[in-house]
Order: sequence, then structure tokens, then C-alpha cells
Amino acid sequence: MQLSYWELKNWFTNVDYTIVGSGIVGLHAALRLREKFPESKIVVLERGMLPHGASTKNAGFACFGSISEIIDDLKTHSEEEVFNLVQKRWQGLQLLRKRLGDTAIDFKSYGGYELFLKEDTGCYEECVNKLPFINEILKPLFKANVFTKEMDRFGFNGVREHLVFNPFEAQIDTGNMMQALLKNAVSENILILNQQTVTSFLDKGNVVEIVLDDFSFMTKKVLFATNGFANKLTDGAVKPARAQVLITEPIPDLGIKGTFHLDKGYYYFRNIGDRVLLGGGRNLDFEGETTTEFAQTEIIQNKLEQLLKEVILPNQDFKIAHRWSGIMGIGSSKSPIVSQLSENVYCGVRLGGMGVAIGSLIGTELADLV
Repeated sequence: MQLSYWELKNWFTNVDYTIVGSGIVGLHAALRLREKFPESKIVVLERGMLPHGASTKNAGFACFGSISEIIDDLKTHSEEEVFNLVQKRWQGLQLLRKRLGDTAIDFKSYGGYELFLKEDTGCYEECVNKLPFINEILKPLFKANVFTKEMDRFGFNGVREHLVFNPFEAQIDTGNMMQALLKNAVSENILILNQQTVTSFLDKGNVVEIVLDDFSFMTKKVLFATNGFANKLTDGAVKPARAQVLITEPIPDLGIKGTFHLDKGYYYFRNIGDRVLLGGGRNLDFEGETTTEFAQTEIIQNKLEQLLKEVILPNQDFKIAHRWSGIMGIGSSKSPIVSQLSENVYCGVRLGGMGVAIGSLIGTELADLV
């Protein structure tokens, strides 16, 4: 493609910072760079029509984390690492709220609940027994008990009569959040170009050459915020993880309000007004869901519908309105990767399904590497 003089001059000449990925991390990195370097030229490249990956496709959980997930993390991470990760989630969430405001993101602090199926004796007993221990670990951060036992008042079927409640969990409107972030970026004179795929790049020491499908240009620095699509960039340290989701039509007199986890967080659901959003099931086919392909599979969609019928909405009619999927970035460690790859190339990736909570913080940390 032959660019005009005007296109070259305004978009691709004297570029100071190029960010690849216009999701939560990428836009926060761009906004942080604008704060640090007010006169710089910042370009954001996005390969999708909208932010591609998980930023516009997630379930809208504040992503604080369920008690079983934290207990699970303690089996592979130290207490300090787990505490630091929870702290990052909490700090990132406050940063997001401060930047955009609770009204703009439709922040609702309904709290979060973890359900346990009746047959899931081992996990339930472990969570209840370790509840005081987990609260003690997290008390320096929250100055209060995070997890408490509560009776199930939602009418779920086939679950233990007690749920584990977390008052610090909340829900947001993912679409509103991303629209607000995009508006912020545009108002700060950050250039966002959609449907642009970076096919390669070369750090030449004083500049980086960015190659797109049709042409190439030079930038002083490049920051990758591609999360689930960062496998090659990180030599396999980040693997894609697809998350499948569905949402019902409105349900009259829906009594469910809040965010909910089931089966160590492999299933999660929430109300959106009078609708129920339900996602998960990656544990049914880990290999098949380690993919960057946006699609739904019969095995997982059938399981999600079964959970709706038998556990979440028993004896209640509902219709599925829509289904979709998103791509997360995970790895052997749950700690995000924020690093300098070469003299002028940086990355902030592997958000481990916690993008809403930590994306703003990782974007800021990424920009601060420069």
C-alpha cells in the first residue's frame, strides 16, 4: 500500500512510542507515557476492529480472587508471592477506578461468593479450614477479614448450604470501561490504528523498525501489550487460554446479584441486570483451550448450560441470548511479565485472567520501564 505524504507525516513520522495492543494494559501504558512525556508522539497499533483478546470480552469481574484460587496458588507460590499478587490486583483496581471513575465503569460492589458442589467435599473442607489462615495473610492489606462463611440465600441447587463471601469483590461494565479508556486516550492525542497486524520488528539500536502487512515505519521505542498472543515474544513463557462465555435473555425477578465462582474458579457467573453471564469450563479440555482461535466448543457450552439448568437457575426458564470467547495469557507462574526485551523493546504480558484487576497497574509499570 502506498501511503500519502499526509499519512506518513501525521501518523508514521517521528514516532516516539509505539504500543502494540489497545486493551487495558496498552491504553494504560499509553496514558502513562503521555503523563511522563507530554510532547511525545504515541501510536497504538491494534490488530482487531476492537481491542483483540480479552479486554472487551471478559466477564466484568473485579477479579480479586476466590478463596480456593488463593489456596491453590499457595501450593505453587510462596506466601509473599501470593500476597504480592493480591496486592497488585487491589492496587490495580483502585488505579482503574481513579482514572475512569466508578460511574463510567458502572462499578458495583455487590461482593463475591464461592459455591461448592455437595460432592466437592475435599475442596469445601480445605477452604473452610484454611479460611482464618488466609484472612490472617491478607489482613495487612485490607485491615479486615476478607472471607466469611454465609448461608446460601440465592436458591442454588446441589451446592453446600454455606458459601464463602468476599465483600471486596465487585463487578464492572466491560464495554463501558473500554469505551472510557479509548476516549481518554484519544483526548490525550494518542493515535489508535485498528486492524494493523505487526508481522515483525527489528531493534536497530537507535530505532525499531515495525513491519505491518502493507508497509513499515520507524519508532524510537515499542511496547508490546499483547497478553495471550505473546507466546513467541516470550519464548513460550506465555500460553494462550481461551475462555468461553454465554449470557441469558433477561429473567424476570432474578434473585442473583453479585459475582460467583465455582470449582476453583474454573466456572464463574454474575448478574448483568436481570441476565446471567456464565463462563469457564477450560478444565474440561486444557489442550483444546490452549489456542488463540475465537470459537465455542460443544463440550464446554453443554456443560455451561447444564450448570445453568441444574445448579444456578433450577426450576427456572431461561434462554441463551449470546455466546462468545476471549483469549487470556497464562503461564507456569501467575506473576505478570513486565520486562525489557532489548534496548528499545518492552513487554507487559501474562495477566493470568486477572486483566481487569491488574491491567491498569501492569500498563503503568510497563510505561515506567521506559
